[in-house]
Amino acid sequence: MPHYPAALLLCIASVLLPALVHAQGDPEMDPRSMGGGDCTKNPLNCRDTPNPLPATDTVWLEQMTWMDVRDALAAGKRSVLVPTGGIEPNGPWVALGKHNVILQANCEAIARRLGKTLCAPVIKHVPEGDIDPPSSHMRTPGTISLREDTFRALLTDTADSLIAGGFTEVLFIGDSGGNQAGQQAVAEALTRKYAGRAHVFQVAAYYDYDAVIAHMAGKGLVEGEQENLHDDAFTTLNMYVVDPGSVRFAARREAGKARINGVDISDAARNATLGREIVEFRAAFTAKAIAAIRAGAGSRQ
Repeated sequence: MPHYPAALLLCIASVLLPALVHAQGDPEMDPRSMGGGDCTKNPLNCRDTPNPLPATDTVWLEQMTWMDVRDALAAGKRSVLVPTGGIEPNGPWVALGKHNVILQANCEAIARRLGKTLCAPVIKHVPEGDIDPPSSHMRTPGTISLREDTFRALLTDTADSLIAGGFTEVLFIGDSGGNQAGQQAVAEALTRKYAGRAHVFQVAAYYDYDAVIAHMAGKGLVEGEQENLHDDAFTTLNMYVVDPGSVRFAARREAGKARINGVDISDAARNATLGREIVEFRAAFTAKAIAAIRAGAGSRQ
């Protein structure tokens, strides 16, 4: 019989033993089990155990416990927004995560306006250009890009997971232009797949910046000459509501650079007011578009 080194035998055993145990049959969990543990070992893992804590007020899925989500679904909250952002350059003042910051304010505002709607975690990595050789935003260090097929697979798996968990409506909102086509394609494919059991929609109106510009012009906020930076007053103020540091507000004001495209952003109180106006307008505009999408889908059934 050949002599094998002990290390090799240990390696083989580590591979084969789990498979052998599995083949003989793992002890099955109680079918009532949820929450990551076995119901028979702790009643807090049981599907129907009441939540021991008061209901949370958040709309963000990642801030909820599994019991919070279970109870939200039971209360009719079966719609979920899937926000997509990006990591890309935005001029010398604005953080790379611009779109992700904006979505922190906007997704929550949309969900609360719609009612019975939650927000999935922001998908922060999206197509930003070819990686090798670099194109578009990938020419700038710090950018993170996904291949288009990777992005679509991520959207698909996210929506499939949410529907498997009990949601019946998934709404894609993309804060960047490069996200839109992939979201549309995935939404159409998944709506066909679920054939009435669930709907997946691309909410193109969320990305209608012309509507934002027109609305804010009516409020007296009009940009002047463009500085040819990947930045503007409307996105800067939208970000300011969430985190003034993300637009380097204090440093810009100190350096006399608190201005973009002719708009003075040195007044903190004015920034907060205008930023909230932008968030509320985008929420109302998007919610109206979603109502129209739902009505159209209903008429086709």
